[in-house]
Amino acid sequence: MTALPAEPYADEPLIPMPALTPEALRTAVERLTPSRMQAFVRDLVDATTSAQQVQSLAPLRTFVHTWGVFVAIQRYPSRAARLSQLEDIVSAGVEDPTDAIAEIRKIHTDAAAEAGL
Repeated sequence: MTALPAEPYADEPLIPMPALTPEALRTAVERLTPSRMQAFVRDLVDATTSAQQVQSLAPLRTFVHTWGVFVAIQRYPSRAARLSQLEDIVSAGVEDPTDAIAEIRKIHTDAAAEAGL
């Protein structure tokens, strides 16, 4: 597995971390990964519908958490690229995925902290 450089995310973020609101996250996703807009909108509709059905904000909190972490990761091109490499390692099933999975968890944990989650 390819090791991370000493300063893994030395590149500048492409955008500031947005507020954790659907509209701010939508703007960030549009800017960072326009190809993911369809999934974003679908997830937002699903979360809103579910929240209404169960009369709870939990589905919307999950939506904000998921997309907040996604945006936090995508803001740094090197972090997004590294995550993609690690996911490819796990998906390929050729080498032991233990280290890759641990690094994926760390990327997600760091991104959640950065997003304030």
